[in-house]
Amino acid sequence: MCAKQDDADVPPHHGAGTERGTDGADAFEVDEEVQHALDRLTLLTNAAEALSSTLEVDQGLRRLCRTLIPGLADWCAVDLLDDHGRLRRLVVEHRDADVTSPGLDEGLLPPVEGSAASVARALLGVGPVLLTDFPPPRNEDDPLRLREKELFERLAADTAVVAPLRARRQVLGVLTLARTRREARLTEDALSLVEDLAHRVALAVDNARLHAEAQHTAERLQRSLLPELPTDGPLEVGARYLPASATARVGGDWYDAFVLPDGAMTLIIGDIAGHDLRAAVMMSQTRNMLRGIACDRKEPPGKILARLDAAHHILYPHQTLTCIYALVERLSADEPWLLHYAVAGHPAPLLVTHDGETRFLAGGRSVMLGVEPEVHRPAATDTLPPNSTVLLYTDGLVERREEDLDRGLARLRQHAAALAREPLTTFCDEILEGMAGGGSDDVALIAVRTAPPHAGPAVATP
Repeated sequence: MCAKQDDADVPPHHGAGTERGTDGADAFEVDEEVQHALDRLTLLTNAAEALSSTLEVDQGLRRLCRTLIPGLADWCAVDLLDDHGRLRRLVVEHRDADVTSPGLDEGLLPPVEGSAASVARALLGVGPVLLTDFPPPRNEDDPLRLREKELFERLAADTAVVAPLRARRQVLGVLTLARTRREARLTEDALSLVEDLAHRVALAVDNARLHAEAQHTAERLQRSLLPELPTDGPLEVGARYLPASATARVGGDWYDAFVLPDGAMTLIIGDIAGHDLRAAVMMSQTRNMLRGIACDRKEPPGKILARLDAAHHILYPHQTLTCIYALVERLSADEPWLLHYAVAGHPAPLLVTHDGETRFLAGGRSVMLGVEPEVHRPAATDTLPPNSTVLLYTDGLVERREEDLDRGLARLRQHAAALAREPLTTFCDEILEGMAGGGSDDVALIAVRTAPPHAGPAVATP
């Protein structure tokens, strides 16, 4: 918290007696000026720390107001203009927690146009303005002025400073600081401090909005790069993507599924190292390259990954990625479903039977792509029971900094077993909700569910 400034306009007296310097100045007056400057610097430093502690606008502004109370004000309010030009009160904090609470005085405010309220004048760039009295509105048809008068009366404002929040030549909102005690009134001396403070608040709000806009754009780009899933045929496919909560909301995780000309279903999950726009673009290029190789070459999964590794090594040297390439097929309606797969440094697929039995498919493993392009890429084949689910996922689903990987894998098995008989859409939603909430990495998953016995057309062998 900042140094207490209840009597900021009447500097405290340090010590007793009088000492004069060689120029005749009172030494204590110099000390008081230094202390006043230190108090101001401390206040601005604490405010900057509160604003920079989070990129969430509401949370940062609430921390700011709590920092300013009671050093600079007895209560504090922040109003911001939304994307539609409407004024919304985001925060009202009082030194007495029982006087107000989040949501009591907050929310959308009446229209600003034509209002004589001090916040309306501040939005025109006027200020900061010191208010020493609060006369009733002359026009009863001024709902914003009435709302402002209500707040000042209910919170017993004796003096107040209303300052515009300016950034990049535009006004984003209004900061209001008020004192309720006559012995600690705000004066003209506080205006320069409040103006400096309002400028810092406006920059923080503007930066947070730019960050949120960049996140939104990046996430839209990421989702636009993800493919549509096949909907025809006896196999049901579902997939989900969740951006990282602590990054720019893009990354190298991806999934893919498509049907080859011979009728086999292709399932792909991959993760390119990185959490930025470059990783997202490289992910899209690698996915399309793998699609082309898979459609052109009728080869087992291990051979496909080997070809992808060779091409990737030429185009993106020193860039690593993990990947699973799998084919789901059966010879006829009387035959069981088969999963042919190869795993390059990726977490193992999870098989979930209709009865809730689970096991990781540990075959077909080799090192990640981008390490040794000449390495042998084995493949494996497993039989899939009717009504079973195969889940492919990226490491963000199971990895946590605070726990061992085995524990995350065990949690995944437990969640999947409990959801074995749920519809596939519910299965994917609940797996993502139960496993990936609040993770620091993006997550992709894709799941395929086999049909009951004798259901659907025959699928040819590639």
